[in-house]
Amino acid sequence: MSQLPISPGAKAARPGGGLAQSLADVSIITWRNLKRIPRIPELAIFAVLQSIMFVLLFVYVFGGAIAVPGGGSYVDYLMPGIFVQTLTFAAATTAIGMADDSHKGIIDRFRSLPMARSAVLSGRSVADVVYNALILVVLMITGLVVGWRIDSSLPESLAGIALLLGFAFAMSWLGIVLGLSVPSVEVAQQAVFIVLFPLTFVSSAFVPVATLPSWLQPFAEWNPITVITYATRDLFGNPNPTLGGGLPAEYPIPLSIAWIVAIVLVFAPLAVRRYSRLDR
Repeated sequence: MSQLPISPGAKAARPGGGLAQSLADVSIITWRNLKRIPRIPELAIFAVLQSIMFVLLFVYVFGGAIAVPGGGSYVDYLMPGIFVQTLTFAAATTAIGMADDSHKGIIDRFRSLPMARSAVLSGRSVADVVYNALILVVLMITGLVVGWRIDSSLPESLAGIALLLGFAFAMSWLGIVLGLSVPSVEVAQQAVFIVLFPLTFVSSAFVPVATLPSWLQPFAEWNPITVITYATRDLFGNPNPTLGGGLPAEYPIPLSIAWIVAIVLVFAPLAVRRYSRLDR
């Protein structure tokens, strides 16, 4: 029997309640978002093709003109930056998805159901981590094909992958905030890239920070994209020329974890607050 909609102000009984029920709600929303992947395969296909295009472009067009300070393969230097860039831009997919759900009335439907309000947002972020993990696998295979190699131990390489997925989780909350804050899907797409393009390219993802203008170097050195790229290169055993001896260069792994935690602590409450105030 179908269940009647419940108004936002209704107090519905929730069997089990508490944390267990909230986790069940999160799993339902996560599965709902994951089911969209086979239904809209073009979304994943174009995301993968865009990432592969960046790999081929930088390796075969710009790679010959970019030398890695201290020596080493530019492909090995590049791939961790490509991983971080791809997971950064994945926030655009999150923002567009949230904006689409909001303006189609799906968010209103979720808000009317007797479910944990955090489940809609948490389910989206968890689904995005799974989605990005699949894209990361394709990217790593592409990197191996063009000559990238992991020169570290298995635990270190697994820690690098875990760090990247943690960053994907953090960036999904940024995407959720942007998606719930814009008036249309088109604006969501433009807003995300305006925010993320400078962060990605003013970093060490593609070129050493030392090659940037001196006035940009401090920003680039502390940029979370740079810090997480530094940490990923260290964990994968790839060339990792850094600038000077500051904290980002000396302690990239703990600083990366700090950046991930800070992003979640800032944007998750903002997302919940924005979600709670929709249509008020």
